[in-house]
Amino acid sequence: MSASEFLPVVPRPVSTEHPGGAPFVLAPGARVSVAGAGASDVAALLVAELASDCRREPAVVHEPPAYGDIAIVIADDETPADQSAEGYSLAVTAEGVRIGAATAAGAFWGVQTLRQLVPVECASDPLTIDPVTVRDSPRFGYRGAMLDVARHFFTPDEVKRFIDAIVLLKVNHLHLHLTDDQGWRIHIESWPNLTAHGASSGSDGSAGGFFTQDEFRDIVAYAAQRFVTIVPELDMPGHTNAALASYPELNASGVAAALYTGSDVGFSTLLVDDATTDRFIDDVVREVAALTPGPYLHIGGDECLSTSPEDFLRFIAKAAATVARHGKTPAGWHEMGKSAELPDGTVGQYWDFTTPRGSSADETLSFVRQGGAVIMSPSDVSYLDIVYEDGDEIGQDWADGPTTIREAYEWDPARIVPGLGDAHTLGVEAPVWTETIATIEEVERMVFPRLAAVAEIGWSPAPADTEEIVAARDFDEFAPRLAALGEHWAAAGTDFRRVPEVPWRESVRA
Repeated sequence: MSASEFLPVVPRPVSTEHPGGAPFVLAPGARVSVAGAGASDVAALLVAELASDCRREPAVVHEPPAYGDIAIVIADDETPADQSAEGYSLAVTAEGVRIGAATAAGAFWGVQTLRQLVPVECASDPLTIDPVTVRDSPRFGYRGAMLDVARHFFTPDEVKRFIDAIVLLKVNHLHLHLTDDQGWRIHIESWPNLTAHGASSGSDGSAGGFFTQDEFRDIVAYAAQRFVTIVPELDMPGHTNAALASYPELNASGVAAALYTGSDVGFSTLLVDDATTDRFIDDVVREVAALTPGPYLHIGGDECLSTSPEDFLRFIAKAAATVARHGKTPAGWHEMGKSAELPDGTVGQYWDFTTPRGSSADETLSFVRQGGAVIMSPSDVSYLDIVYEDGDEIGQDWADGPTTIREAYEWDPARIVPGLGDAHTLGVEAPVWTETIATIEEVERMVFPRLAAVAEIGWSPAPADTEEIVAARDFDEFAPRLAALGEHWAAAGTDFRRVPEVPWRESVRA
């Protein structure tokens, strides 16, 4: 690829053309012309980002574009029918910029591509963009990141900061791990001590914290404005010590457990076939479902080492049915696939390695056999809390770590579980667990740049069946685009790891 054809955009678009000619100049007097349902809202977000990115704040107008304007057009015929949900086109010429899409979501993703093309250096005019035509749509409809707010709590503003960072990569789902042994982070009106007591602790003795229901609604709304669906997780029957510490009646002994601030897993469990436990599950699922307009409610189901196999099966069948009864699609980690009584459509999340171990592959396929789909999160390449290299001060190394940026890029979700292809794969998700991660800056340094690699796998076209992954995912082509993205991260104040495999530009080198 010649320098003139290089497009500094992550994820890599489906197709680009470089017609040549004079560049587009983003002049101080440029406007944003809008047409179609939702275009004004997308334009407002673009204006806010341009004001932040490069101190331009164009007016939004409901009239045809003039020379030098940016146009956002939303209409049914703007993208092919099979790309209508999130597809877009972007044309940059000397006359102006035009983003076309069939939906507001598609237009918003076109805006994220445009943001990466706008020069970061804004100290002087002119701000120019070389001519280019982009036609783009995602491989998968679910492209996720997961933030663990249970081990260390992150405030609503910090969660919003995280959302702002992930949308630049066209990530459209944020899975919030709300409950665990170390803390319960969402207020439940019918069980108030879950937050009055169970939210008071966190990993390593941190202060804890929780979201009020109004705060959670606000996060959900903020995300939805940016076309991100919040996926709440209430982990059960294991990972439940914070709940057991909050209510004695949830314990077999009738005595509340002590609060827990360590990092061990597998020692806690809810009771099975217990009327109080059943009422507890129904109440918390009902209240969280009511707060969440998105389709999914995640109930964990992982690492239940203190629950007998028989009890686990009965518990999962009942809990998943409760989620479905409250109008949500149940989701859970792949261990839930041990159950043959999952509601139709239940989503499994695979977290084992890129080479499946034990029964993880069969448990994952169980979701498909029962009419569901799968999210791929192989821990040895997509878990963002795994260290980048030996000796890192934060992060963990249990998932065959360290995980390099190259390893995070050179895998494919359709080549892990035999028999599981794109047709039954909902998408990909990159989780960050926070046992060792205490601040949002530390979160960002672990998440970026590896989330960019996983986001590209979720968005960009699949490699041909005959291609080797290493050859199909050309890391040497990806790295310069990632280097350009680093300038945008630095300008936005998003922290990130300057990994040595990427030729970071001088302005962002540590």
